[in-house]
Amino acid sequence: MATNPFENDEATYLVLINDEGQYSLWPQFAEVPAGWTVARPAGTRQECLDHINEHWTDMRPKSLIQAMDS
Repeated sequence: MATNPFENDEATYLVLINDEGQYSLWPQFAEVPAGWTVARPAGTRQECLDHINEHWTDMRPKSLIQAMDS
């Protein structure tokens, strides 16, 4: 049975961010998908989750935040 690469505490991960300011935990072995950039270099799963929790405090996409501020 295959394990989920996003839930492996022994793996190394990246934190990705897209143009809308949304974050993603991403396995280091996988190619970064188009439209995403690395926001935090490789680390443990917990280090990356901590980074996401610290920096992604507003779950709304940037475009929605800007529309609501207009």
